[in-house]
Amino acid sequence: MDGNVASGTRPARLAVGVVSSGRAGAVLGAALAGAGHQVIATAAISRDSLRRAAVLLPGAAVLPPDEVVQRADLVLLAVPDDVLAGLVRGLAAAGCFRPGQIVVHTCGAHGVAVLAPATERGVLPLALHPVMTFTGRPEDLQRLGSCPVGVTAQDDTEAAWSVGEALVVEMGAEPVRVPEAVRPLYHAALAHGANHLVTLVRDCADLLERAGIRPAERLIAPLLSAALDNALRHGDRALTGPVARGDVGTVRSHLRVLAAAAPETTPVYRALAARTAARAGAAGLLGADAAREVEAVLRDAPKEA
Repeated sequence: MDGNVASGTRPARLAVGVVSSGRAGAVLGAALAGAGHQVIATAAISRDSLRRAAVLLPGAAVLPPDEVVQRADLVLLAVPDDVLAGLVRGLAAAGCFRPGQIVVHTCGAHGVAVLAPATERGVLPLALHPVMTFTGRPEDLQRLGSCPVGVTAQDDTEAAWSVGEALVVEMGAEPVRVPEAVRPLYHAALAHGANHLVTLVRDCADLLERAGIRPAERLIAPLLSAALDNALRHGDRALTGPVARGDVGTVRSHLRVLAAAAPETTPVYRALAARTAARAGAAGLLGADAAREVEAVLRDAPKEA
């Protein structure tokens, strides 16, 4: 391999090793292959991972993680957040890394500090986090075209930032610099929005189904799509509904029926309603007196029917 990789000059074609062929790893490996690199090996154990490797990484040898890393110029570590640190330490202790390699991980919660055991052995460390959810199917490659990717490199190494951004562009995505220090907050924001949105949508659908309204998804799809679009376009000015209007009677009614029909949902409704009232007040949509009334109802309404 060209030893100039670590100094920021990337060769035209890299031998890529993917650990492992999960939903994200297989798709990103395929994207790198589409950019002209060669995925030479991948780690895959489960039936689903082996299937994804066969479909998305044809020709790649299926090997243990240590052998994948030893053979690669660019190592793609696409493993869960809590697994990454231990994996890097183990691979470093086994002597799998070598000077000049590019080592990339895809975890949103970590920057490049977690790669320190590899960095000490002369690799160029990068964190590339695609801001999308993966299915592990070929259509994900098309979705990458409209996907931002959080890029983190060592703060004092501009060449490393450039290598990371170049790899993202090659995969057809949009690089966004995320400094090491803010990486945890960056990931918390994304998880709070994406993960909790799914929970909120499913709670909404469950409540409608308990009311006998089916299919719930068809009913709520236009409403929730419009709400998301408005929130992204107009910010807090998009807030609407009984809390933002100060309709305390309606809020009290909601709490009563939720306590009877879905008590597990009531604390979530209370918390989100209180946060909505605070945002509506700060945006000038809800007056101070109305905000106090809403807060009182949320605080004092009976917890049970």
